[in-house]
Amino acid sequence: MADIIATNETILVVGGGISGMTAALEAAECGKQVILIEKGPSVGGRVSQLYKYFPKLCHPTCGQEINQRRIKANKNVRLLTMTEVAEVSGEAGNYSVTLKTAPRYVTENCTACGDCGEAVEAEFDSEHNYGLGKRKGAYLPHQMAYPQRYVLDPSIIGTPDATKAKEACKYDAIDLDMQEETTSITVGAIIWATGWRPYDANKIQPYGYDRFANVITSVEFERLMDPHGPTGGKLLRPSDGKEAKDIAFIQCAGSRDRNYLKHCSRICCMASLKQTTYVREKYADDGKATIYYIDIRAIDRIDDFYQNVKADENVSFIKSKVAKIEEDKASGNPVLHGVNTEGYERYANPHDLVVLAVGMEPSVASEDFPIKVTVNDNGFIEQDEANGAIFAAGCASDALDVNRAVQSATASALRAIQVVNKVAGMEG
Repeated sequence: MADIIATNETILVVGGGISGMTAALEAAECGKQVILIEKGPSVGGRVSQLYKYFPKLCHPTCGQEINQRRIKANKNVRLLTMTEVAEVSGEAGNYSVTLKTAPRYVTENCTACGDCGEAVEAEFDSEHNYGLGKRKGAYLPHQMAYPQRYVLDPSIIGTPDATKAKEACKYDAIDLDMQEETTSITVGAIIWATGWRPYDANKIQPYGYDRFANVITSVEFERLMDPHGPTGGKLLRPSDGKEAKDIAFIQCAGSRDRNYLKHCSRICCMASLKQTTYVREKYADDGKATIYYIDIRAIDRIDDFYQNVKADENVSFIKSKVAKIEEDKASGNPVLHGVNTEGYERYANPHDLVVLAVGMEPSVASEDFPIKVTVNDNGFIEQDEANGAIFAAGCASDALDVNRAVQSATASALRAIQVVNKVAGMEG
């Protein structure tokens, strides 16, 4: 890695999702020097794994493409992928940060031709598809990946597959001798934009996510719809590959529950409402969606979307916290059991597929932060003077939708700019 030039007038942004990219670009376009790091091989974060944004229902590739173009064009942004923060010390205006960069085994000579991927045989669960599909041991993270460069899975290093990948490359872009690199830099402010992770549905035992193939999560459902996803955009059941036309959506799956995730993640209701439109998109005449809900939290313009979904005769709403899910062995259908609180009628409803609207929790647990920061009871970083010049952006600060995450990132960029401007003024 070339030497990184950074001073206490530099802003470090940790995390290359929509929030991290936004914060980095807002600061850079104000003339500030920014280092943007991402632990994965490409930027984009969880937004790149969506099929459509809410509420406009446009594909995220448009927003991704614009942000990537802005990063490419702005010389004030230095992007480091496969890089994490190992240590942080110091104070506002003067932080010493140690970065660790994992080997990619692919250099900037890569043209993303794909020959190395064709050459290797080993396959692994695809992280981009939440494990629903496979990827090769030499792979491009996804279609919109930036940098548009392949990466070798470290598991194949030292195996014949690694040699095959190197021999297949016409551009001498594979370096099997790459090692982890450690870099120390000085920065004036840090924007923590490490995002969120879906709550682990395996922990919700009554819903059988770990036992029943046809119980999946809301984030996995997004990947099924994507034309570049594991099923080529077809709504197929994991158990037998049959079309899933009768789909149940369970709200607050593990959320607002003292046994699992105590808080409301705000976006889950909207995600399920959005996903009912996916069912109708695929099966205009005979697609059927049922939402099992405690209450629907839809405000402002989102309520209009909710009313439109309610008006669809093929979408049903059952006010109930599902008690448990069993599986019909003959059909493979998940069977939902519970009580409809509007009339207090017991039900045992079979569906082709069940989608759990799992909540959001911070990607980085509070005990894993490299420096002490103030977090709330749910693990999100608080806006607190005790944090110095470490500012949370997007879902590192709270459970937020894309629009609010971008607003949060812009606010964090402005706070970081104020810090480095103060440093510059003092040194001037």
